[in-house]
Amino acid sequence: MPQDLKQLTALRFFAALWVVLYHFWPSLGAAMPALVGKGYLGVELFFTLSGFILCHVYLARFGQGGFKYREFLWARLARVYPMHLVTLLGLGALALAATAAGVPSAGSKLLIWPSLIPNLLLVQAWGFAPGGGWNHPSWSISAEWFAYLSFPLFAAAAWAMRDRPRLAMGAAVALLIGLYEGFQRLAGFPLTEATIAWGALRIVPCFALGCAAHLLWRAGVLKSVRAATGAALGGLLAAALFAVLGAPDWASVTAFSVMILGLAAMSATGSRRLTAPVWVYLGEVSFAIYMVCIPWMLVFHNGSQKLFHLQGDSLPLILWIPMLAGVIPAAMVLHHGVERPARELMRRYGAPFARSRDRATPHAGEPIFQS
Repeated sequence: MPQDLKQLTALRFFAALWVVLYHFWPSLGAAMPALVGKGYLGVELFFTLSGFILCHVYLARFGQGGFKYREFLWARLARVYPMHLVTLLGLGALALAATAAGVPSAGSKLLIWPSLIPNLLLVQAWGFAPGGGWNHPSWSISAEWFAYLSFPLFAAAAWAMRDRPRLAMGAAVALLIGLYEGFQRLAGFPLTEATIAWGALRIVPCFALGCAAHLLWRAGVLKSVRAATGAALGGLLAAALFAVLGAPDWASVTAFSVMILGLAAMSATGSRRLTAPVWVYLGEVSFAIYMVCIPWMLVFHNGSQKLFHLQGDSLPLILWIPMLAGVIPAAMVLHHGVERPARELMRRYGAPFARSRDRATPHAGEPIFQS
């Protein structure tokens, strides 16, 4: 199987763009299309991708006894924490500046001090930061951290069912539906709307679904380019159709797993669709796009209102489009200035107290799929 799944890397960009559109659309002051209104499901797509790719990189090592938990966690932390910390501190600085400039409402919404320590410890989505605040999208990084800590449990289940991938997929879908329907009845709101409260639970069914999709891919259920392309396109169209028609969210999430399976199989069967350098690069900066989208929106939106003396909360289209497009170069700056160098530095020195021969090193084809 190929180590570098370029189609899945490219998919990260489109998932991030979906989430960004969901957050940015209200600033346009126009009715939100149904597909954009389901943009929060881009988080579920990232979570499912994460389960797939981490099994792709680590499952065999886990099953064969070569998995090192401490080095795994350090590698994951190196991937997500520097960007999380920089955007957290950056948004805090912006809030303090807004307060000093006489806009206390901006600071009061962001500077929720009881939530600072949970944010720094990446447990804000575990129910420890009910006040929210700071860089809100980072709740999903906290959920990912929960999945990383519990990865041996997912891996043990996946390894035990590696020769029964269809059963694994059926069990994962049953878990997905059961959790979604049960949570809705108990909590009174959908699990797909959980963030700082129950956000850690939100990743569990998606991560398990991604692991199961990896087992199907590993078993070679899609053996031709035509079959792989058909599965990828069918999963995409089904997910979009379910979203537009208002079907239960678990239907779209299940379709995500089919799309991911198809894209991975496209890579294995030699397809070059979605492997152009521009798509792969945009996929590589997708984590930065997601993490910087809210700070960028706040700066651009509030700056535009003051600069052009705009009334109301919406932006004209001529300003909204640059705001949307500008998130990419802003993310590129953080990707090259913070994300990559910090990750390489942390991996170069390895996990604290680790033996030199066990220090974490970058692994080919080890992208992380964040939301």
